[in-house]
Order: sequence, then structure tokens, then C-alpha cells
Amino acid sequence: MTLIALKGLAKRFGPIVALSEVDAAIDGKIIGLLGPNGAGKSTLLKCLLGLVPFEGTAEVLGIPAATRGADIRDRVGYMPEQEAFLAGMSAVELCTYAGELSGLPRTEAMQRAHASLYYAGLEEKRYQPIDGYSTGMKQRVKLAQALVHDPELLFLDEPTNGLDPRSREEMLELIVDLPVRRGCAIVLSTHLLPDVERVCDHAVIMHKGRVRFVGSIDELRGARGRLGELIVEVKAEPEKLSAALSAAGATCRQTTPVQLEVDLPASATNKLVFQAARDVGVQVRGIEVRRESLEAAFLRVIEAA
Repeated sequence: MTLIALKGLAKRFGPIVALSEVDAAIDGKIIGLLGPNGAGKSTLLKCLLGLVPFEGTAEVLGIPAATRGADIRDRVGYMPEQEAFLAGMSAVELCTYAGELSGLPRTEAMQRAHASLYYAGLEEKRYQPIDGYSTGMKQRVKLAQALVHDPELLFLDEPTNGLDPRSREEMLELIVDLPVRRGCAIVLSTHLLPDVERVCDHAVIMHKGRVRFVGSIDELRGARGRLGELIVEVKAEPEKLSAALSAAGATCRQTTPVQLEVDLPASATNKLVFQAARDVGVQVRGIEVRRESLEAAFLRVIEAA
């Protein structure tokens, strides 16, 4: 079953088109939902949860969002971008309340609230009012309340927003552990490409209300060009290998003390690299096809839109 299936999905707010004829079949363990601010990411998540009306069709876990939003919310956890708690509430009260809203009896909701807060690293602060929490702690509370009903799928909207580097890394560690520890898939909505590169295996790129790419991170980055465009790592003396390859018609650029970017002649294969290395007595430790950075791939997709 496809996690999320979209066909002709459109959403307008008066004259403003937030989503326009979106078609996509989305799968993966941790899916990065990428796009500039205003691309339509948050609006898409709200449509998928059945929180706002829309045109077209959208299914989450095989459930139609237009008519069965409550059923989707029973099986999907949502961590919103904005603060989502009532003044004076403690973390335990908020998570228990979230569990009850999902249909859990109060006793079970409270038990799961404690478990979720423990997982989020807030067990020692769970009885304190959330108003006094740091930004990082508030983000963890939002994650805990999204997990309290043991969802099959998590929507995380800008989960590292406003966090310092240490708190951001701790949040990403929690996220990358979730599919293994909790058995859920994740849609991570963010404009921070390093977060996606750190934890995601698939990506969806949105721009101006449309989906411009759906697929794996490997497919997004792809090969930078033909198979003759390589990164070659050596033990030492890359200049010797560079000179030998250049003499054979290749183009070489040294990028680190032990690494070369190599463009082979049109008819050559990587056998030329190994032959040249043997000829000059240089040990090759690694060789791979050169690929785009995630940032370059993202910009290519956006600029082509």
C-alpha cells in the first residue's frame, strides 16, 4: 500500500493558490518534504490530515482524506510547526489530552503520555508547565504528543525550527530512530537541506504549490554525469596519479590531500584509473561516480520548475 497517494489535489485560499493539481505517489521510511517557504508544504499536511477542505483526491494509508480525516488522525501523528499547548499545561497533561483526543481511555492515555515523554527525553520535566520550557523542550513535547497514540505515520512540520546546533542534532537522532524503535514512517517537512541529508531516504520537492520531484535521495542526487566522472581517493601522492591520468587524456582536479575529481576520456573506463595508479605506484583506496550534492540537486529541480 502506498503511504500517500495524491491526484489532482488543489487548495485555494480566496485568490491565493496554495496547491495546484498535485499528483504524487509517496513512499519511504523517512521522507523529506522539501521546498522554499510558501511552497505549500504545511497546507499539504493539513489536507492529508483532513483538517481543511480541498479539491481532488488524497489518500493516506489507503484512507481518503476528504471524507475520513478522523480515521487518518487515529493512525497518523502530527507535530505542527506552531506551538500547540494551552497556557499552564504541563507536558503530561498535554500528552494525556492528546491521547484522549485520539480515543484512548484516560488511564491508558496517561500511561502512554509518560512513555512518550520518556522517549523524548523529558521524563524529569514532565510535570512542569510548558510555558517555561526552552524552545528545544517545546519541540520535544510536540514530538511526544504526536507519538502518544502509537501512530503508523508521523507528520513532522519543521521539527528543528529555532533549535541550537546541539538540540537540533538531538532531535534528528530521535527522528532517525523512530522507524526502528516505533515502527512508523515519517514525513519530515522542512526547508533545511542538511536535515534531509542527515536522516531521509526519500524526498518530495514542492515549489509554487506543485510537486516537482518524488523519489529516493539517491534518485534525486543521481549521477552528476556520465560514468566517466569519478571521485578517486588514494592513500598518498594524488599528484602522481593526476599527472598519469592527464597524460592519458583525463582531466583531474585535486579536492583534498587524498582525493581527485577525474573526468575520463570518452572511451575510457575506471580501468584506466587502476592502470595509471599501478604505473606510478599509487594505492587507490576508493572510486565512485561523482554525484550532485543535495543542495545542487534541489536547486536544479526548483530552477527547472
